[in-house]
Amino acid sequence: MQTHGGHNSSGFSRRHKPMSEINVTPFVDVMLVLLVVFMVAAPLLTVGIPVDLPNSAAKALPENTKPLSITISKEGQLYLQDEAIDLNELVPRLKVIFAGRKDGRIYIHGDKAVDYGVVMRVMGRMNGAGFSRVALVTDTEK
Repeated sequence: MQTHGGHNSSGFSRRHKPMSEINVTPFVDVMLVLLVVFMVAAPLLTVGIPVDLPNSAAKALPENTKPLSITISKEGQLYLQDEAIDLNELVPRLKVIFAGRKDGRIYIHGDKAVDYGVVMRVMGRMNGAGFSRVALVTDTEK
């Protein structure tokens, strides 16, 4: 049924097309919330061996790549990255790893409850095999 002026019986004009724009405001809101959630959660996702590092007044070193780290837990267990290894396996594994690497720096995370001799035994083996770029990791003094 057509009435006067080009309107149909429902009262709407035939000339108006439905709006085809997408409202992106809810999308932006959701993305911002996800960004905040991931920014807060990302530092909590780092996996490592829990050690109580000693304090030091030394400044932090700049990081360009993911460093190779050796961790000595308070029980004296040795870890290469996150994998538990024996002291006798350390040098052969380091030689394989550094065969394809340019930067030979190794970071040692030693729990402050570990006997000093254990840390020195690990460093002595590495030094004897030619790995001289070793850094000891500490927490900053408060």
